[in-house]
Amino acid sequence: MSRIERVNPGKIYSDAVEFHGFVFLRGMTAKDTTKDIKGQTADILAQIDAALEERGTDKTRLLSAQIWLSDITLRDAMNEVWSAWVPPGLAPARACVESKLAAPGMLVEIMVVACK
Repeated sequence: MSRIERVNPGKIYSDAVEFHGFVFLRGMTAKDTTKDIKGQTADILAQIDAALEERGTDKTRLLSAQIWLSDITLRDAMNEVWSAWVPPGLAPARACVESKLAAPGMLVEIMVVACK
């Protein structure tokens, strides 16, 4: 049976789960929710870079992304930061939807899956 590795497992989520060379990251939100959508997105993408590096991979190996926005009208501004971050020609499969997020200051949450 293949081993499932859980990083910092808690009662309701793990920071990451690795299985068969796939790395599933938890949904990430900005550490500083006083920032605007571009600032929060950049904060989250930096966290994703660090988490992927910790697992031995990087954004060039992204397979999918799920993005939740507190207001879909923020999509264009978020996409400016996202598009500058994703390597050309290596965009993952992606969904982006409006959703009520866990705290009032949160504007965006991003969850990704990558491979090694």
